[in-house]
Amino acid sequence: MPELIAKGPFDGVEPLVMAGLTLAPVEDGPIWSIALLPGGAKAAAKALKPLGLAFPGPGGISEKAGLRLVWTGRDQAFLFGDLPAGLEGAAVVTDQSGGWAGVTLTGPGAARALGRLVAVDVRLAAFPVGGVVRTGLNHMSAVILRTGEDAFEIRVFRSMARTCWHELAEVLRHLGARAPLSA
Repeated sequence: MPELIAKGPFDGVEPLVMAGLTLAPVEDGPIWSIALLPGGAKAAAKALKPLGLAFPGPGGISEKAGLRLVWTGRDQAFLFGDLPAGLEGAAVVTDQSGGWAGVTLTGPGAARALGRLVAVDVRLAAFPVGGVVRTGLNHMSAVILRTGEDAFEIRVFRSMARTCWHELAEVLRHLGARAPLSA
């Protein structure tokens, strides 16, 4: 019988620094999809309150003590971190840990680089720090978080992880080719 070897989506990939930007894989812990059941908002709020979290509204993130709850759709969010007790009966909870992969894109001009692959305005004025959007990244579905003025976290289906990396790396290469040559 063949022996299978588990591999991470970015095994062997090193951060890429080019054009003043850094593209790096995200090391993930548990990821949970939480979809509120009809009438479950109050029970979910009660379960999340002791953790200092609130269920995020559209485009929002709630963070506290190593847990992050990220809006992903109507009455849906991803919880990054350990699952709290008390959500039973309030939401459908599914483990998404093996289904998603993430990268960070940081540095001056990160919004300009990311803007080449998405159909939404990711400039700071339109997409503030702490915001999240679910959109297409070129031909892939993505959840994009604005984690800093010049910083993004991009989440895609695990099966698209290397494609996401390739697409972003190509943008960095093109931007790097346009950079003025130093004398």
